Amino acid sequence: MYNVIGDFMFIDEVKLELIAGSGGDGCMAFRREKFVEMGGPFGGNGGKGSDIIFKVDEGLNTLIDLRYQKQIKGKKGNNGLGKGMHGANAQDIIVKVPLGTIITDLDTNLIIADLTTKDASVVVATGGRGGRGNISFATKSNPAPHFAENGEPGEIRKVKVELKLLADVGLVGMPSVGKSTIISQISSAKPKIAAYHFTTLKPNLGVVKANNTSFVVADLPGLIEGASRGDGLGDQFLKHIERTRVIAHVIDMGATEGRNPYDDYIIINNELKKFNPKILEKPQIIIANKMDMPNASANLEIFKAKVDIPIYPVKAITNDGLKEVIEVLANMLDKIKKEPLYEEEKFESHVLYKFKEEKPFIVVKEGNTWVVKGEKIEKLLKMTKFNTDEAANRFANKLRKYGVDDKLRELGAVEGDIIRILDLEFEYKE
Repeated sequence: MYNVIGDFMFIDEVKLELIAGSGGDGCMAFRREKFVEMGGPFGGNGGKGSDIIFKVDEGLNTLIDLRYQKQIKGKKGNNGLGKGMHGANAQDIIVKVPLGTIITDLDTNLIIADLTTKDASVVVATGGRGGRGNISFATKSNPAPHFAENGEPGEIRKVKVELKLLADVGLVGMPSVGKSTIISQISSAKPKIAAYHFTTLKPNLGVVKANNTSFVVADLPGLIEGASRGDGLGDQFLKHIERTRVIAHVIDMGATEGRNPYDDYIIINNELKKFNPKILEKPQIIIANKMDMPNASANLEIFKAKVDIPIYPVKAITNDGLKEVIEVLANMLDKIKKEPLYEEEKFESHVLYKFKEEKPFIVVKEGNTWVVKGEKIEKLLKMTKFNTDEAANRFANKLRKYGVDDKLRELGAVEGDIIRILDLEFEYKE
């Protein structure tokens, strides 16, 4: 999701395909030196493929750098060499993201990480291990193996990368109620402000200092009725309210846009509730703005009779009353501890994958061909180098060990039937 402001784009959500680097291939080689009898295997292992790591960069405040990167691909590890030399590991891919970035696996809808601390980082896609060279397969029964492995494929993941701003206080309200003016008065933030009907097109963050402490305020773009279902810009920015600890409703008490102040308050609260009911559990205050308007005082008295939360009259344009608001917010924040945005059960790290794959493979018949599918079997195929009879025999023995032969026999396969795993076809033999 993004909005354009002049030449600036605020992007807070992208979807990516991540392909970690594959491991380097193992080497099959033998030691052949003039005065060394029975030199034996001498092929080194391949290097590890690159991980794809997401890391916080506090200098970023948007995901614009990822907008055109539909796919991020890691590098393959170096292949192993003769003389027992192992291939070098590939350099990891570092993806820099703003503070407050959430990474979610699109296949499971589980959160991989919520990056809310300085310099936080997480490995999102793991590079494949290097394939073993034939030196690693030497045993007493087979001292000179004539096979080596291909590198393990890198992990492939489809993820949603989403930014939810880190702010202590969220300024919410209808368009043109004065949120941008308030944040420009109480912090060094310089949002675009107009003297005509205008709504902010991107969130603005400002650091406010008060009572020997500081806190972050977010001026969130103007909401309208229906924002939670996608009307206006509200649905794109409601997510940024979720992290805030205090909600500050900014109300145009002068009704300069012809709306009723109390109706504005009800509409905004309804939209917050529809988007996420937990938002209304947060402490709230009312900032009654534009008190210099002719009907503001009368409207304020009517408003006070209908609500029972603290109300602070201000004239944001002249900074009148904002000092008290800052002190109130600072005192409130001192008593409200920061809570995690998500329950632990929503995180991938909380889920146990002990029984992730109940069946290591399945067999289905497509026409006259038996098709074997399964992550473990397919990885075995990808890592097998079919360049020697010994390598092919090892692959067949592994399939037998996993129970593929027994399953095919149980399903009625007979000698000569075609078996397919990925793009490899071969005949079934008893």
